[in-house]
Amino acid sequence: MNNSNLKEEFKSFLFVDKKYSKNTIDSYLTEYDKFADYFKDKNITDISSLDLEYYLSYLKKQNLSSRSISHNISVIRTFYKFLLINKYIEKDVAVVLELPKLKKALPKVLTIEEVDKLLDIDLIDGFSYRNKAMLELMYATGLRVSELVNLKLNDIDIMSCLVRTIGKGSKERIIPLGDYACHYLKKYVFEYRNTMMKDKNHDYIFINNHGNPLTRQGFFKIVKGLAKKKEIKRKMSPHTLRHSFATHLLEHGADLRSIQEMLGHSNISTTQIYTHISNQHIEDNYNSAHPHSGG
Repeated sequence: MNNSNLKEEFKSFLFVDKKYSKNTIDSYLTEYDKFADYFKDKNITDISSLDLEYYLSYLKKQNLSSRSISHNISVIRTFYKFLLINKYIEKDVAVVLELPKLKKALPKVLTIEEVDKLLDIDLIDGFSYRNKAMLELMYATGLRVSELVNLKLNDIDIMSCLVRTIGKGSKERIIPLGDYACHYLKKYVFEYRNTMMKDKNHDYIFINNHGNPLTRQGFFKIVKGLAKKKEIKRKMSPHTLRHSFATHLLEHGADLRSIQEMLGHSNISTTQIYTHISNQHIEDNYNSAHPHSGG
């Protein structure tokens, strides 16, 4: 089988067997293309462990970050598991590849005051009400950006103030909405969304100025613009409000298991990162406020 046919089968494996999202699959296939191009003169099923070691050395010479190299290795490992499962190879040669040790950086979070500034939006038109509804919704639920922009009208129960989303691994979760998020979502959907559709026909809740579904990149551009306007100096990421949601819940007494359920984490160890953030906040506050802290 040639390499291009293998790519299509691998893509199907990622979608059907691994149940990866479209963004993850696109990311895996991008790295696969680089891998296949490096071995374009070879049949991938004939590559040896030594060949893979050479490829890893090649990646390291590209000045890639440890995180990028780790992602490359994960893709290669997954690809060779796919080959083994489908009996294209008899031995998994990718087991020799070791993931580099990554220093886990704590996610960036906003203070409650910074969140309040970000959410203090001048409501003058449909787009400002859309932005208000989006940010209130994300801060109220901790949705991933991809989950937020993929919400459809039948995913929200405005009367009961509930939102339904399908997260990683096709897991469904239902999250309650706070009063603010519910109020502004209702206002945007019932009073503004239809006038912004520009004759387009789809059920996505959040739309751009062309009437099409808002993208992850579009959402982040909006958030960065608002943060700049509000003079919030803290570095933002697409998930800043999600991280802030979890951290503020923890700091105000919510239990870790409930936060895990709302975030859609399959393993509670992933959620425990927020305890480290919370502890760091306490230490920072102590150092800045206590007269003998030396801070």
